[in-house]
Amino acid sequence: EDQFGEHRGLGVSAITFKVTPKDNNGIFIIENTFHEKGGPAKHLHYDQDEWFYAVEGEFILEVGQEQFKLKPGDSALAPRKIPHVWAYTGGGLGRMLIAFMPAGKMEAFFREVTKANAMPPQDPKLWRSHGMELLGPPLKV
Repeated sequence: EDQFGEHRGLGVSAITFKVTPKDNNGIFIIENTFHEKGGPAKHLHYDQDEWFYAVEGEFILEVGQEQFKLKPGDSALAPRKIPHVWAYTGGGLGRMLIAFMPAGKMEAFFREVTKANAMPPQDPKLWRSHGMELLGPPLKV
């Protein structure tokens, strides 16, 4: 259940806000539920570490030059300023918890990009204005 009771679609997935920065000293946690394979574009965060925890389904995560296969119960960290990209690769539903530490402008980013119910546009200016650098396309899965 989304903390605000709102639906937030990203095309191949939907997100729910689980913990917002005002709740807990600046950490932002979302649940990303996938109904199709796919994921975001390759990017980095200037000021946030991003932590991933696979709840259901299988995911591929690239952090820097390393690649991880995440299954339920697995987690990984993408430190700030390190390029990363990830995608849901399983069949059926996939769910992942993602934490941004500190939150920075991530809540505002997701509020903005989910208005269109599509994957975030590959607009470098949009990403930069929310503390990220867009570096390349999504993983092909």
